[in-house]
Amino acid sequence: MKKIMLAIYLMGSVFYLHAQEKDTVKILEEVVVTGQYTPQSLKKSVYNVRTINRQQILMRGANDLVGVLNNQLGIRFSTNYTLGETDISIMGMNGQNVKILLDGIPLIDRGSTKQSLTQVDINNIERIEMVEGPMSVVYGTDALAGVINIITKKNTVANNSLNIHARVQEESMGKQYSPFANAGIHNENIGINWKQNKWNASASITRNIFGGFSENPVASRVQVSKPKSQYLFSGTTGFKTAKLNTWYRLDALQEQIFAAGAVNQNNSKARDQYYFTNRYTHQLQTDWIIHKKLHLNASASFQDYKRKTETFIKDFTNNKKIPTSEAGEWDITNFKTIFFRNTLQWFLTEKFKLQPGFEIKSDRTSGQRVSGSPIMNDYSLFASAEIKPVNAIQIRPGVRVSKNNIYPNPPAVYSLNTKFSVHKNLDIRLSYARGYRAPILRELYFYFFDANHSIMGNPNLKAELSDSYMGAVNWQIKNTDQQKISSSLSLFYNKFNNRIALAMGAENIYTYINIHQYKTTGATLENRFSNKRLTASLGLSYIGRYNHYSDDEEYKSLQLPAFVWSPEINSNIIYRIPAIKAQAGLFYKYTGAMPAYQTSLNMITAQTEVNLTKMNGYHWADINFSKTIPKYFTLQAGVKNVFDVMRVNNTTSTGAAHSTGGPVLAGFGRSFFIGLQFEWNRS
Repeated sequence: MKKIMLAIYLMGSVFYLHAQEKDTVKILEEVVVTGQYTPQSLKKSVYNVRTINRQQILMRGANDLVGVLNNQLGIRFSTNYTLGETDISIMGMNGQNVKILLDGIPLIDRGSTKQSLTQVDINNIERIEMVEGPMSVVYGTDALAGVINIITKKNTVANNSLNIHARVQEESMGKQYSPFANAGIHNENIGINWKQNKWNASASITRNIFGGFSENPVASRVQVSKPKSQYLFSGTTGFKTAKLNTWYRLDALQEQIFAAGAVNQNNSKARDQYYFTNRYTHQLQTDWIIHKKLHLNASASFQDYKRKTETFIKDFTNNKKIPTSEAGEWDITNFKTIFFRNTLQWFLTEKFKLQPGFEIKSDRTSGQRVSGSPIMNDYSLFASAEIKPVNAIQIRPGVRVSKNNIYPNPPAVYSLNTKFSVHKNLDIRLSYARGYRAPILRELYFYFFDANHSIMGNPNLKAELSDSYMGAVNWQIKNTDQQKISSSLSLFYNKFNNRIALAMGAENIYTYINIHQYKTTGATLENRFSNKRLTASLGLSYIGRYNHYSDDEEYKSLQLPAFVWSPEINSNIIYRIPAIKAQAGLFYKYTGAMPAYQTSLNMITAQTEVNLTKMNGYHWADINFSKTIPKYFTLQAGVKNVFDVMRVNNTTSTGAAHSTGGPVLAGFGRSFFIGLQFEWNRS
């Protein structure tokens, strides 16, 4: 609690010192594109959108998207350190219900977890836009909890000019570090932008090396977090006129994760595994102003994602690697997605706008762990309208109908978003949306049996459905060109049916099933302040989660509480010092304890028991500093994980008894980083 009060005190002190400052620099309005008919100011959007701009991304000194988003309210991450995969939850809803977009194109993932969060080049991101709540009408399946749209940097250099930029950053993992290789984190990036009249092009290449982490690196070669190397390439070419903007982009990734096994002291052998990932994302997009009242947006994408597993027995007596022959230890799984999306923005009058569109998506997969070579095709038609009966009211109804070749879609999903301008500085947003999530190919056709796994897909799954309600009040306490102070309060309630989960079936074989209801509810309060020197925020969220496991009478008699609750507090502060061309940042979050109920069968009494499990809360803070070194360089350094978080305890309560479960790895201890950025322009 003292740490929370200290953060609030610091925040209040900063507000007091700067609230009366007379500024002369104009602060621009934030512009958003996600879910909009055309780019527009954040204030005018009917959706409750959160943004993270380029300045905030750079100040985090992050290595991937997780490092940017990990202190956002209502967002939590869970990481499988063996597979190198990170999952996300938003407002209590897991990653299978969150859609990750790259410039509006949905990114492919192997399963319900979001590998794409750590496989996008952080150096190419201009800003991040997050829309909370169901966006199934606009973006289709998976968007029950909301969308995260990663907006890449576009070529904004002046005409007939050339830009070259580079970045190098070195970071320790707790106390473990070696320069430029092995222990620690090592990032290098170089890129080029060119523009000549109506043509532009850009390219960049990045190397990310993560040396792995072990709490006792001397005693064992087994690391808790596995060493990982990434090579990322991106290239863009485009043609732009006053009415036409078309561009092609390629993002490519090669990744390797090495999971070293423990050495058997009896035979001096160890079982080692390698995981290789290749990802290629092609996208072609066009914005065409056909007429001042008629705009067309067309996008197409092809994604090729391959994951390969190799397993060897390492013999240290002769230093040889022998391939294993056990089932499931050698595998290549391919995922390919073709995606088309077209929307037409029709501005009929000032009070009525219409957006019809269609979407085609084809997913296919194959591999040793997949039954057959299934193909899932989804065809969707959608439309929404924006109605302004008076200037103070915006109403946006929407509907989407889909046809799938494998499973029956819901007849339609629909939404209604409204915005009421009670005062020029006070807006109220109210919304209802019907959401759905189609079963993914892994849940339908995954087939994996070995000594440790018995998992079989279920081709008879139904689509998940949700009903979501949200309300938000946004108050701009002060809104001038030199200073902005705002406060927003949002409330939400989500109810899910036919939720898909992994459960044990006959003969101890795990399979995917549709289970009973799942609910989330809660509130978020955010306060923001900005002027020419300071950008600051202070927020609080309180989120409840509820699982309805069964309609069995014995389960009902347990009389479990409707919701279990978890708090969060965060604060982000960036202070600019123009006199020395420097800025400092403080990024803090308290992640509250996460309680949950788990049911189990007592083998002695044959009675259903319910245990309350809880992962303890923890504090996280980063302190960063950057300074421009005239005229081409920027130096950045900082401390991450100031509170030295490593493992967070899990506890289980059964009646009056308490026991400690396996502690969960939440961080690598206090770390330090230093980086140098270079930028050169020729006009």
